[in-house]
Amino acid sequence: MSRMKPVLTPCKKVCAVDGQTSLCLGCGRTLQEIGGWSGFSDEERRRIMAELDERMERLKALGKLGPVA
Repeated sequence: MSRMKPVLTPCKKVCAVDGQTSLCLGCGRTLQEIGGWSGFSDEERRRIMAELDERMERLKALGKLGPVA
């Protein structure tokens, strides 16, 4: 019997999508990415995850994540 490996996810359980940027304030993914995540290939998930730090920095710069420290 083969065991399924867990799906790698950046989810931080803070699901709130910003209306201006369409990005989740917890992880930086779009609603389409969140909804399709389990169906994406490992390669596609890695590609998206490689973009998330930059997306979160953009949200910070726009003041979407609270005061900039």
